[in-house]
Amino acid sequence: MSNETHSPRRRRGSEQPTLKEVAEAAGVSAITASRALNHPDQVNEHTRARVLEAVEQLGYVPNLVAGSLASARSRFIAVIVPSLANTVFIEVIQGLQETFEAQGYQILLGNTDYDTEREYQLVRTFLGWSCSALVTAGLRHSQACRTLLANWDKPIMEVMELGEALDLNVGLDHTEAGRCMARHLLERGHRQVLFVGARLASDYRAGMRYDGHREVLEQAGLAAPLIELDHGGLDAGAAGLAHALEKHGDVSAIHFANDDLATGALLHAQRLGIRVPHELAIAGFNGLPIGQHVTPRLTTIRSPRQHMGQLAASEVIRRLEGKRIQRLQHDVGFELLIGEST
Repeated sequence: MSNETHSPRRRRGSEQPTLKEVAEAAGVSAITASRALNHPDQVNEHTRARVLEAVEQLGYVPNLVAGSLASARSRFIAVIVPSLANTVFIEVIQGLQETFEAQGYQILLGNTDYDTEREYQLVRTFLGWSCSALVTAGLRHSQACRTLLANWDKPIMEVMELGEALDLNVGLDHTEAGRCMARHLLERGHRQVLFVGARLASDYRAGMRYDGHREVLEQAGLAAPLIELDHGGLDAGAAGLAHALEKHGDVSAIHFANDDLATGALLHAQRLGIRVPHELAIAGFNGLPIGQHVTPRLTTIRSPRQHMGQLAASEVIRRLEGKRIQRLQHDVGFELLIGEST
C-alpha cells in the first residue's frame, strides 16, 4: 500500500438525505413519511412500503437524538460482528474495547448472526443514535447498507479481511492463508488433500481460504475436493472426519476451515484409532488455544485477532482526533504454526 497521507473520505453527496427528500421520492407528504416510519399503524401498508423503499434507496437515517444532544459529539462507537459465540470475534472486540476505552470511548455492540439484513437494521439504528464511528467485521454488505454508509460522513472501519473498503480497513489475506496451508501440506508429501468447511456462503472468509487452497492444489495438478458442513463446532469436526473417510477413503490430509472443526476431527480420529499424522494429517486455521493443548498439537495458521482490534481502534481514534491517516489499509498478516498433527 502507498505511504501517502489520506484525508477522510468524502460522502457521495454534500448532505445526508432528509425526511423531505424521502417524502418526495415516495410521493407523500413529510408528515405521512414521518408517520410511516414512527407510527406505521397510522398509514396503510402500500404507503409504508413506498416510504421504506425510498428510505432504502436514498440511505436515509433518522436522527434519534433529540434537541441540543443531536449536535453534541458522542463518545460511543458502534461495533458490529457476525457472532458472539465465536472466540475469534471476541478477541477482536477485546482489542477494540480496551483501546477505545483508554481514550474515553465506549462501544455499542451488535451481532448479525451472519445475516446481512440484520446488519443493515443494526447500522440504521446505530447511525440514528449519532455514534462517533462504526466498526464492522467484513467487507461484504447488502446494497442497502452500502448506500446508507456512503451518505455517512464519520469514520467507518472494516476488519477481518483485506479488500476494497468503504473507508478504513484492517485485516489479513485469507486467500493467501489458504495457499500457505496447502503449500505446507504438499511439502509434507500429501497428494490426496481434502478441504472441510461449514456454511461457506455465510462464512465467506473460509470460502476465500478454500479458494487459495484449491489454487495451489490445481497448480500442482491435483484435485481439490471440498466437503461443506451445515454447522460448525467440535461435533461438526468429528462428523466431517467421518464423512471424509466415507467419501474419500484415500485422503491423506484434511485442511479444516477452522480450529474448532480440526480439533473435533483430531479427537475423533483418536477415538477411531487413527494415528495422526502418520495415517492422516489434520490442519486448521485461527490459532485457538484449544488446538495448542491437544495431543498432537494442531498445525494451524494464527491470526493476530486482538492486535487487529487494537490497530483498528487506534486508526479510528486518529481520524476522530483530526489526524491525517498514513494508510487506509493495514495487513496484519498471519503465522503458520506447525504442530505435530501434520
